[in-house]
Amino acid sequence: MSDKAFRIEKDSMGELKVPEDALWGAQTQRAVDNFPISGLPMPRQFIAALGLVKWAAAGANSELGLLKSEVAVAIQKAALSVSEGDYDEHFPIDVFQTGSGTSSNMNANEVISHLATAGLGADVHPNDHVNMSQSSNDVIPTCVHVSAAMSIQSQLLPALEHLSKVLEVKADETRNVVKTGRTHLMDAMPVTLGQELDGWRSQVDHAAERLKDTMKRLVQLAQGGTAVGTGINAHPRFGDKVAVLLGERTGIPFLSDGSKFEGLSSQDAAVETSGQLRVLAVSLTKISNDLRWMNSGPLAGIGEIALPALQPGSSIMPGKVNPVIPEAVAMVCAQVVGNDATIAMGGQSGNFQLNVMLPVVTYNLLQSIELLANASKCLADKAIAGFVVNTDNINRALDRNPILVTALNPVIGYEKGAAVAKEAYKQGRPVKDVAREMTDLTDDELDRLLDPAGLTEGGIKH
Repeated sequence: MSDKAFRIEKDSMGELKVPEDALWGAQTQRAVDNFPISGLPMPRQFIAALGLVKWAAAGANSELGLLKSEVAVAIQKAALSVSEGDYDEHFPIDVFQTGSGTSSNMNANEVISHLATAGLGADVHPNDHVNMSQSSNDVIPTCVHVSAAMSIQSQLLPALEHLSKVLEVKADETRNVVKTGRTHLMDAMPVTLGQELDGWRSQVDHAAERLKDTMKRLVQLAQGGTAVGTGINAHPRFGDKVAVLLGERTGIPFLSDGSKFEGLSSQDAAVETSGQLRVLAVSLTKISNDLRWMNSGPLAGIGEIALPALQPGSSIMPGKVNPVIPEAVAMVCAQVVGNDATIAMGGQSGNFQLNVMLPVVTYNLLQSIELLANASKCLADKAIAGFVVNTDNINRALDRNPILVTALNPVIGYEKGAAVAKEAYKQGRPVKDVAREMTDLTDDELDRLLDPAGLTEGGIKH
């Protein structure tokens, strides 16, 4: 937009200059002038939700006989174009603004008013028409919930389902690969690689289940509470109608919050959602670090798998290739944990009838959802799906693992087993060979008792 031509706009505080080609008005311009803080605008998903809420509000007001149908249609058409991203450059207000998000609400009111007026050929007022039956104090909390629910439904849950399926396929492919288990990063009893991957899959599935349960609270909307939760200036059925219309438009079963006082004054559902995202981040960190350890080497590390080689790993060491995807995912998870701390602090800032950190809660929550969705897909497609098993390395370590002697405990006792293990480790020989020399067990008995594949199934071998 041009910074040379201006027009004069007025609001209750007086006149000021607004760029000639800007669709916003005076209140948006004041916010642009007041908050040159981060250069970060409100997220795209939030603007999409804001447009949808204005669309639903106009529809509800029309159905209730409060807004002329032609005005409602003009508002709805403009609001949908805002929701679909046609005018994102006209939403310039910084994330770090008034804690209620009033500036962003008025930004939407002014842009939609401008578009609707042009479309209708008659005046559509930003407050009297676009903001009818609403307050920033219920619009913005509603948008927090709507944007997060839409992002989880369309981005994160599908990404987790994809990651789970990739893990399931890879676990099936490696179900017969027996490897050394590790506890405390030290050699332990055998597991299969498939069992290990199935543990990861279970973590991902549980994360999805937690998010689905959280959605039961996230779909409850504050709209209809207006300024302080009492619903002043709104029809008693306005909130219910907005929720129904949003549900029909998005396919998400939104509901009017049974307590608008909670909906305005707290962000407990957002804090809960962020907590579930933090759990997922912890799970993905564990998976990423396991992959890094298993891929370590290729000569001086564990070297059980080889991750896909995606890019050169060093500007000075030729031929070096690093586990870049697990590293990137781990950084995403660190960011999400930090975002969760910010959201928790934001959730504490519900003073009496209004939370006053809504924009920063929104920004961090939506960023966490998007980052985790994208990272989950990258982890699935660029690391897990394509890794190659280094069978020789796995078998070499497994054959020499002295902890296999654990399976002999029921037969020779713990003390004798410890002696065999120490000797096997000291000599660097397979435990079976040492046990043959130090016990009365036959070769057949040792083969049966120390079969690595059989040991992954648990139980006592008789």
